[in-house]
Parts: sequence; C-alpha cells; structure tokens
Amino acid sequence: KVQLLGYGGGSVQAGGSLRVSCAASGYTYSSSWFRQGPGKQREAVARIYILSGNIDYADSVKGRFTISRDNAKNTVYLQMNSLKVEGTAMYYCATTNRSNAAGYRWTDDGRYNYWGRGNQITVSS
Repeated sequence: KVQLLGYGGGSVQAGGSLRVSCAASGYTYSSSWFRQGPGKQREAVARIYILSGNIDYADSVKGRFTISRDNAKNTVYLQMNSLKVEGTAMYYCATTNRSNAAGYRWTDDGRYNYWGRGNQITVSS
C-alpha cells in the first residue's frame, strides 16, 4: 500500500518557474506527473524509473521541465521552467509498485495504481 503526498504549486507569470514534489510512503517502481487543464483531458507530462533514473517527457514540455527523484526521501520532483499560460492545470503525481504486465504505455492512466490529490498550477500572462 502506497500513500502519496504532494507539495508545491501556486501561481506564476508566464516564463517563470515552479517546482512540485510528491513523497511516497512505500515502494514505488516508477512515478509520473500528469496534468489536466480546464476543459481538457488529462495528459502525461513526465515519467521516471525510481531505481534506474530513466526518464520520459511529453513533447510539449521537453526542454523546459525536469523530473527527478531523491530515493533517500522517496520523493519525486517536477521542476517547471519557462511556464506557459497553457500549462495552467491541476498537476497529479502518479506511481506504480508493479511491473507492466498489461503492456501499458507510460502515458496511460492504467499504468499507475496510486494517485496524489493534485497540485494546482496557474500561469498568468
């Protein structure tokens, strides 16, 4: 059983930076950040494997966002630089403690069996 606790979020002007974090209470295999803006579907942002550190990014954030982890703290971070207005969304931490037997992609909601409450990010022009 894994519990997730998110930190961070808030408001920033376009071009600014914010960082959100997600602490897990139990074993995690990989963790991701998703986001859902007003009137939009939820989309995957970034994924990191906890042990190997291998990373994937959505094309929309590549070069601007950085996902990282501190294994000693069992925490995953998302550093968001050069934020855009269209980045306004609720950002969700998601994690899985199981292998990918079902063949999900990292961008699929079904890959993850634990979800955080969400961190609201508002980017103004």
